[in-house]
Amino acid sequence: MKSPIPVPFSAARERVRKEWIDYNGHLNVGYYHVAFDTAADLFFDFLGLTAAFRALHGASTFALESHLNFLREVKEGDGLQFEARLIDFDAKRIHFYMEMMHADEGYVAASYESLSAYVSMTTRRTAAMPAELLDRMAAVKTAHAALPRPWQLGHTISVRPPKAREAG
Repeated sequence: MKSPIPVPFSAARERVRKEWIDYNGHLNVGYYHVAFDTAADLFFDFLGLTAAFRALHGASTFALESHLNFLREVKEGDGLQFEARLIDFDAKRIHFYMEMMHADEGYVAASYESLSAYVSMTTRRTAAMPAELLDRMAAVKTAHAALPRPWQLGHTISVRPPKAREAG
């Protein structure tokens, strides 16, 4: 019997490395991206985009856009755990969301929303994903739809809160 789909996917773990620390004594902005990217690799494996699958189909994924929210700092040696969920997909794109949590204290340190494209490595252009991958993602999306929608999705950057922008 096939195991149920984890809701959310939460296999990725990391530790804040000494070389990732900036002059403020906490995780440097650029290394948040590194940590999320590494965690996303495990999530994509879970979706079916393993190294073997990519080699067999001569395809990969390229990041198109990402949004990172820094919510609380983490420091050298802190354990991190990541939760990921599939938000949406179509034949050529994958929209996903992740949270970085402090492994011991449980708080959300950062969130990450990203859109990736499925790309033929021969043409280096977007391509349609094989049916088996689309079927797997449909099952994951259905399972992950039970999770509450994160407030960060589609978040825009502004010095004025949303109400102030509406008032003009």
